[in-house]
Amino acid sequence: MLRHKRVYSYFILEILPTFMLGLLVFISILLMFQALRLTEFLLVHGIRWTTMATIMGYMSISFLPMLFPMSLIFAILMTYNRLSQDSEIIAFKSTGVDNVTLLMPAFLFAIVVTILSAQTSFYLAPWGNRQFEILITQLGNTKAAASIKEGTFSESFFDLVVYANKVDSKSGLLNDLFIYDEKQIDAPLTIIAPEGQIIPDETNPGHSVLLRLFNGQIHRKSDSHTIINFDSYDILLNDPIKLEERKKSASSLSIQELKESQMNPEIEAELKKDYQIEYHKRSALAAACLVFSIVGVAFGIGNNKRSGKSSGFILSVGFIILYWIAYLSFEGLVRSNSLNTVMGIWLSNILFLCFGLFYLKKSWD
Repeated sequence: MLRHKRVYSYFILEILPTFMLGLLVFISILLMFQALRLTEFLLVHGIRWTTMATIMGYMSISFLPMLFPMSLIFAILMTYNRLSQDSEIIAFKSTGVDNVTLLMPAFLFAIVVTILSAQTSFYLAPWGNRQFEILITQLGNTKAAASIKEGTFSESFFDLVVYANKVDSKSGLLNDLFIYDEKQIDAPLTIIAPEGQIIPDETNPGHSVLLRLFNGQIHRKSDSHTIINFDSYDILLNDPIKLEERKKSASSLSIQELKESQMNPEIEAELKKDYQIEYHKRSALAAACLVFSIVGVAFGIGNNKRSGKSSGFILSVGFIILYWIAYLSFEGLVRSNSLNTVMGIWLSNILFLCFGLFYLKKSWD
């Protein structure tokens, strides 16, 4: 390694800027797929550009485990393909540089990226995803009236069924309200009011939301039918403490939390399956960096035909699409209990590793 340190540094300095470019390109593509959702926040919720930037930042952090292997194969394929097209690979070989030395810079770079990807996948990405979930909930609470459609029963409005004849989403005013609350199954409430208003917490936006009703009636049916008339009645739609304690999704759990959740005997079988998939998915995505380094070198060196330097980009995109098709297919088989969890999540890596090693040997012959 010391004898060829200049070769290593040359290759790594070629790979690094392309890797950074790949991160920028792929994160832009993934954010473009979220454009409609981000536009909804901007138009419906009327959020500021600083909040929009925060949302995009949290989303970008949660995407990092996917971005690292994608950017790595892009960088290695583009670098080795360019060196091959410019006959630099042949020049290196003519000076006595063997095939293993040509592979090692990409593999060493992949090891560093794998460690970085693992740490990101285990800790940073779950944190970013959790912050994104909380922020989106807060934004929804801040503009709660926007989720109620005029003349339509809204069944997912803070665990209530709400009907309003007229809705002013800007002021939060509601007219001709009908509310059904079945949180207490043995004594559900039906509330009728000619007028109401959604009042957000101005000091801590999104933390608490109050629905204030005027001149209405509460109907409670248990053993007997009770009617209560009121001049003003407040319903606390959101509790900030409950918001913070809201159950995390599988992608928002740290690696230690995933381990503990899998060992919990009280969780449902379907939820336990989600935790197992998420646990192995994070390790598999990190390991995919090593697999992609071998595939990238194999096809970068082997692609010595005069097909143009853009062929590296086309190949990298093709491999990324093929990998995700295979991964999602195997994950679907795991979720349907047609395939073992460990085998199903790691099978894409195994197949790509075998394919890369085969083609690497072929390109060296």
